[in-house]
Amino acid sequence: MRSPLRPAAAAMTAAIAIGVPALAAPLAHADDLAPDLVVSTLPAASPEPGEVYDRSVTVTNKGTAPADGVTFRIRLTRGLDFPQHTDGCTYSTVTDHVRQALCELDAVVQPGATLTTPVRFKALPEALMEAVEYGTGPTGEAPGEGFGDSYRRLTLTADNTADLAARGERVTGARGSRVTVTATLRNNGPGWIQNQDSDDQPALMVRIPPGTVARELPGDCAPFGIDGPTGPSEPGRPRYVCRPAGHTIDVGRPLDYTFVLEIGKTARDTQGEVTASSVYGIHPAFDKNPANDTALLAVDVPGGGEPGTSTSGGTTTGATASGGTTSGGTASGGDAGSGGTGTGGQGNDPHGWSTGTTGTSGTSGSYGSASTTAGTGAGTGGTLAATGSDGMPPLVTAAVGATALGGLVLAAVRRRNTTR
Repeated sequence: MRSPLRPAAAAMTAAIAIGVPALAAPLAHADDLAPDLVVSTLPAASPEPGEVYDRSVTVTNKGTAPADGVTFRIRLTRGLDFPQHTDGCTYSTVTDHVRQALCELDAVVQPGATLTTPVRFKALPEALMEAVEYGTGPTGEAPGEGFGDSYRRLTLTADNTADLAARGERVTGARGSRVTVTATLRNNGPGWIQNQDSDDQPALMVRIPPGTVARELPGDCAPFGIDGPTGPSEPGRPRYVCRPAGHTIDVGRPLDYTFVLEIGKTARDTQGEVTASSVYGIHPAFDKNPANDTALLAVDVPGGGEPGTSTSGGTTTGATASGGTTSGGTASGGDAGSGGTGTGGQGNDPHGWSTGTTGTSGTSGSYGSASTTAGTGAGTGGTLAATGSDGMPPLVTAAVGATALGGLVLAAVRRRNTTR
């Protein structure tokens, strides 16, 4: 097998080709004379696991002085490795499992001349989203950390897959209490995942069970809007997207995201959902097994009456799935899952949607097909943003006794579905 990099001194004629300058170097002052090395680009590839990539690059001196020796560096991400070690090169592992070869090429590259050296690596079984850095410094010294004409970066996607899987949890809690649930994202392989360049950045979508409110959550879980994260981590939102640090998941590594949920005082058994996805809610192209993408996040609530029914002070509210309680047609918010007193914001309203104006307006959290009813607000009321339901069930209040205005007052409260 040919060596990935030729020895520095031995077999120099096979490892390094020094070209004769086509044109004489331009006249310059002695202080301005300096080499300027430029490295050619490697062709793109999509190697299969076990395949060896074997190409060469050309280093050209476009400067006005010779480069006396060249330090050539190759770096490989963790799904790639060097087929074998070569004399004249020093091998090490640097930050984030990156494999490095630092090779000293003992040659003088005159202005206008070229030097050719191989770049060889193999794809490992876990190869998927990879990168190769290669080249030297502008004058032949060891390259820095940036990229340019003398030091380049090749990104490639191996001919491989990675299976993202979601795992939920089922817990039990009383109404008005708080429970802890864990949503898990796991990479079943065979490829590892590190994606910072496309929409396939891995993530876990978490839909909070209706009738509960997320009171505490991980800092790397952000509210999810229509097609992506909408802001920093904060409680009280219906959906979250949890992103692995560095958009990286190793094979077999589970990532746990723990939420503390407050159960509404009128809640019944309820289920949310966790889905292995991308940061933007798109199924990643590298995942060819969607069967294990989704799992339940369930909260069992012992006791209570029929789903969607609650009582307050002996008065039945009817088909109300609100976390708050009602009394005499006026919502008394403040419970998990209700709007509570204040701006009418719901725990399970989509992030950024309008939740009405100031006033005491408790609004329900929907459970499946259960209808929801809003109490009449003590302030100016307010209207929730449209979520797909246009029904307008009237709340009819019979007149009790004679009033100064008299007559029958009909109040129509526009019903909104608070889940997506």
